[in-house]
Amino acid sequence: VDPLALTDLTPILDILYNPNTTVVFHAARQDLELLYLIKGELPPTLFDTQLAATVLGYGDQIGYANLVKQCIDVDLDKAHSRTDWTKRPLDQAQIDYAADDVRYLRNIYHILKDQLADKDRSHWLDDDFATLSSSATYQSDPENIWRKVKGAGRLKGVQLAVIKQLAAWRENRAVKSNRPRRWMLKDEVMIDLAKIGPESTEKLKLIRGLENNTIERHGKTLLDEIKHAKALPKDAWPKVKKLEPLNNQQDALIDALMSLLRKYCDQQSIAPAAVASRKDIESMVRGETDIPLLHGWRNEIVGHYLDKFLKGQLTITADQQQIHTQTQG
Repeated sequence: VDPLALTDLTPILDILYNPNTTVVFHAARQDLELLYLIKGELPPTLFDTQLAATVLGYGDQIGYANLVKQCIDVDLDKAHSRTDWTKRPLDQAQIDYAADDVRYLRNIYHILKDQLADKDRSHWLDDDFATLSSSATYQSDPENIWRKVKGAGRLKGVQLAVIKQLAAWRENRAVKSNRPRRWMLKDEVMIDLAKIGPESTEKLKLIRGLENNTIERHGKTLLDEIKHAKALPKDAWPKVKKLEPLNNQQDALIDALMSLLRKYCDQQSIAPAAVASRKDIESMVRGETDIPLLHGWRNEIVGHYLDKFLKGQLTITADQQQIHTQTQG
């Protein structure tokens, strides 16, 4: 099926949204975001082979070609990974490459399903799949989207007002034009715009990474958005919660928890990065509880042990070979 030749997607959508059909993806997030934009809802039953592979010891965020190789020992040709798929006609090699991108998904799905059942881990994915299939995951909130801009937390004062204004503009523009946010304006460019606050086209041209064609198309709008943000009263500026610096004891505690994380993940043959990041551990030390580590399968295999350690209910000993733990009481 050539999607560019279709004027009506209904036949395909009817299959994808059939409640009796399990739709299998690899790294589903971007595909689902697109489906949500098209349909306004998500397929009711889905399976993400990348997520499943994560809890089966294949590593964190394994690529499709690597997973195919490990599961069924087939080497996929990567020669056309940078192909412009909007150009026609496609040659046979490109068509074969595109077909290979889904050809083995059914087999891998069944292999991973069996492995999940054998290890009694099928339920581990319930929360992750529920998040993937929740409309809230893909609903944009222009008013708060600035919080997701990399580096926004280091801004202050009127800079925060500017980044909020620019991020909202970018979000609305990206949705209307059906383009990725970073195609409109990169995060690092927005951060520089917020820091410098240019007031003229000449100043815009000094922003590193801000392309001339973007200035030609959107320069006046960007300047207007920046001017509007800078005119806001101080009480309308966004606020960023500033965390107190960690002390030496807290840093040492995080190191101990990271060691425990690696220990328990090693026992389950799961990449630690798939369970928690150092930032998650830091949040835990600060007393936060609304983190993935303390919910679902992550809590089952690691989180509750770390919580016991913080409460003094689990002790650590070590020899030259490994770390040992013992539950108290």
